[in-house]
This record gives sequence, C-alpha cells and structure tokens, in this order.
Amino acid sequence: MNYCSECGQPTQRLVPDGDSRERDCCPACGAVHYQNPRIIAACIPEWQDQVLMCRRAIQPRKGYWTLPAGFMELDESIEQAAARETLEEAEAVVEIGELYAIFNLSHIGQVYMVYRAQMKEPVFGCGAESEEVCLMREEEIPWDDLAFETMRRSLRYFFEDRRQGLFQFRSENIDGQRKSRNDDQGWLS
Repeated sequence: MNYCSECGQPTQRLVPDGDSRERDCCPACGAVHYQNPRIIAACIPEWQDQVLMCRRAIQPRKGYWTLPAGFMELDESIEQAAARETLEEAEAVVEIGELYAIFNLSHIGQVYMVYRAQMKEPVFGCGAESEEVCLMREEEIPWDDLAFETMRRSLRYFFEDRRQGLFQFRSENIDGQRKSRNDDQGWLS
C-alpha cells in the first residue's frame, strides 16, 4: 500500500505500538491498514457419479479446468459464496453440503474453503468466466489441465473418499512453488 485510504497521504511500513508485525501505517492520520488473507469459496458439485467442471475463460490459468470457485464477498456466508460462484460460473443451482477441505496458501494470502454440493438437477451452462462447462466422471477429469493445485487435491481426495465410502475433512498448507519466469500464470496454487 503506497497511500492511506483514509487521508491519501503516503504510508510507511512500521510495527505499530502494541503490535508485533510490520503494517502499512499512515504517519499523517495514524491509521493502521491491516491486510488479511482472502477467502476463496469453492464446491464440488455432484450429479450422480459425475462432478461439474468449468474451463476458465479468464486469467489466471485461462483455458484450464477447475471446480466452481471464487472470492467471498462481504455480506455473504462462505456457503452462500460457494453457491453463488457455481451459479455465476456454471449456471448451476446447488445445495451446499458439508465443508470438505481447507487449503491455506499463505504465500499468496489465500484460504480455499471447499464444500461438497449436490446439483438440484443436471442443468448447467457457461457463465461469463467459463468457456466450457460439463459433467465429468473420474476417468474424464483432465488431470494435466487443472488450473490450480487446490482443485487437483480436492478432486483426488473426493474420488478416493468416494471409492472408500467415507468422506473425511482435510486441512492442509500448500507452500508456493514459483513457476518459470516465462510462465505468466505465476504461482501453482
């Protein structure tokens, strides 16, 4: 942060009184600007033995496959965000089920919260952020063309748990691995 959102003056990185971390602080008005992780709400939409997948029409990772997911908005719950993202990206209505996985990506300040979800009916389409949407069985998942490691892990765990007949909650930290400089996609998240 270069300028204070309260008064517009330049900020400085300082450890405020009573704190233990550097923050963006405004010496002019005294405002301390806290930055916190962003929450990504996602779901695994199920219809019978298939899951609903979206091919991204936007960056990052345009053209790669993902589950419906996106940033949580103010004034909504995580469950509402997961359902909204599914409607926006895949034009599908889902009933959000149990929280299935949490992935902490501290290197980019994100927390993914992934739910299991049931599609109300097999009706879906391409939202503005998707160039293709379809139901896929496990053997149809384009594993080498998944957009994010969080989605890869979610799907692997999901299919493994389904085979065993027992879905278990997972919480993991995913460390960042920088991809090559020539790759405009950045972090493998």
